Amino acid sequence: MELASQLRIQARANRLANRRLHAAIATLPEAEFGAARSGFFPSIGLTLNHILAVDEYYVGALHGSTGLVAAYRAFVPADSLSRLAPRQTASDERLIAWCDRLDAAGCERAVRMERADHVQTDLAAHVLAHLFMHQTHHRGQVHAMLSSTAAQPPQLDEFLMPSEACLRVDDMAALGWDEAAMFRSG
Repeated sequence: MELASQLRIQARANRLANRRLHAAIATLPEAEFGAARSGFFPSIGLTLNHILAVDEYYVGALHGSTGLVAAYRAFVPADSLSRLAPRQTASDERLIAWCDRLDAAGCERAVRMERADHVQTDLAAHVLAHLFMHQTHHRGQVHAMLSSTAAQPPQLDEFLMPSEACLRVDDMAALGWDEAAMFRSG
């Protein structure tokens, strides 16, 4: 499988995982979103807002947006899942759209990322690998936080293998996706 195809699958897996995680959190009383918990960011809400802020930064960099540092600093955290989820969905869909245009040459394209005191440059494939790892890392923290609530932590790790299609039928239908499109070879 070519790298661009794998990255397209990972972008969709990210969207599916966020959808499931948000659905689990939505079963909780709203106060649980900001309740103190053990974690790098000490609440479900703070962790989800961090994921979103970083996603917006890197997805913006992939799209060639300018003013990334200012936008990151101006990020307004959502105070509830109902305010965060649509923003995360929009970011996820923007990432999917970018990855859907990706080819082998695009994986090797330099991405410029403004930092406070310099411009960092990395290949698009490296930026995406970092972004997917970041998302997975912090979603795992939220998943662990859910263990101390009444919500059942959802299954999040079955989206990358075509042979597990039966485990995501409802998610795929809700998003209007099909397996053939998700796992197309390039």
